[in-house]
Order: sequence, then structure tokens, then C-alpha cells
Amino acid sequence: MTSSNIPIATPTFGQLLRSPVLLLAFGFGSGLAKKAPGTFGTVAAIPLWYGLQFLSPVAYLAVIAVTFALGCYLCGAASKKLGVHDHGGIVWDEFVGYWLTMFMAPAGWLWALYGFVLFRIFDIAKPQPIGWADRRVHGGLGIMLDDILAGIYAALVLQGTAYLIHML
Repeated sequence: MTSSNIPIATPTFGQLLRSPVLLLAFGFGSGLAKKAPGTFGTVAAIPLWYGLQFLSPVAYLAVIAVTFALGCYLCGAASKKLGVHDHGGIVWDEFVGYWLTMFMAPAGWLWALYGFVLFRIFDIAKPQPIGWADRRVHGGLGIMLDDILAGIYAALVLQGTAYLIHML
């Protein structure tokens, strides 16, 4: 809530710059997109993933674990600050979900695009148990959990596709 206890519908970019929590939760401003902020947030995660892909699997998973824990805090704190649970502009969860999708993905921009499409499909469609988690788990953990599950589903499909292509 704001100091006047009125929820902020959507913060301005200036408000993001004054609040590190909002700046990160809103994906460095990508969550301010008027339409499809989750998609824009996922797009913003791609250049950061490019650097992550060169890490060892253990280091990559450590980054996922740290950014997940940080995300639980950021998303929860941003929701409280805005007075809205899981505001559409909170996209840190999309960052981490996409990075999880791309864990040990084959190199190349086509795979990055494929992972993007898969992650968005699972994040939007919310097949079970993603939909259950989205409805039942609240706070920062709830905001993060459905995207983590979508990332796992997308990663399984991506890895299955890579395996099948390799077998051909």
C-alpha cells in the first residue's frame, strides 16, 4: 500500500527507479507493458539467460535457487507495496521460470525461441498442478510457484524434443 493506503494500480517508471524491489519485481521495467506484461518480461529474461547458459549445471541451478528465493521476497514485497496480489506487471517470476525452462538447453537462438514459446504456453494455459498452485498458494511463494512449475513443464518438453532430434 502507498503511504495513503490506496493501492497503486500500476507504478510509473519513476516509481520503479526509486524502489529497487519494484524495479526488480517489474523486470527492470518490462512489466510496465500495457499488453502482455508477462510476455514482455519473458523477452527481457532472454538476454540475461544468454550469459547464464555458459555456467556449469551446478552454478546454473544455484542461480535458479537464489533467484527463486529472491523472487519470493521481491514478488511478495511488491504485492504488498502495490496492494494487489500478483499484479500483472510483476514479472520476476517469468524471468526465473524462463531460465528454468532453458536449463541445459541446446545452444542457439531457435532453442531460445522454442523455450520462450513453450514457457509462455504453459504459463498461460496453467495445466494441473500449475493452475492449482496459482489459485491456492499465496504471497511471494505463490507468485513464483506457478511459473516454476510452468518452467519445469516447458523444460521437459524442450529436453524431450532435443532428445528426439538427436536420435534422428
